[in-house]
Amino acid sequence: MRGQLAGENIARYIYAGNATFTIRNPNTGNRFTYKVRAPRNQPEASVRFVSVLRGPENTRDYCYIGYIKNNRFVYGGRKASVNPEAPSVRAFNWFFHNPQSPKIEVYHEGKCGKCGRALTVPSSVTMGLGPHCAGKI
Repeated sequence: MRGQLAGENIARYIYAGNATFTIRNPNTGNRFTYKVRAPRNQPEASVRFVSVLRGPENTRDYCYIGYIKNNRFVYGGRKASVNPEAPSVRAFNWFFHNPQSPKIEVYHEGKCGKCGRALTVPSSVTMGLGPHCAGKI
């Protein structure tokens, strides 16, 4: 069950290690979908890799744009496959520094931001994290 994130739940969800979410500007209708992942086999690492959905296949058409470390979003440089001036990169950078802005809406895709299992409990849908995973974060 897809849900809208708000307040402190946004940051908790993004840093959980397996987050897929969409940010939407309600004034323009523009939206971008991102994945923010922990390194493989290192879920407790302090870095998170950021990718943006760039094609019609919403499970694999993601392109790397950068990483989050020390509470900063850093563009991925040569490894990034999207220009730093692309609207999707600029939107993520702005969003990262203004996650609770009333100018945007943030939606998770109905899966736990940590383990990826489907969310079914209403309070879990609100948080974007299952009850078990929420206790670990």
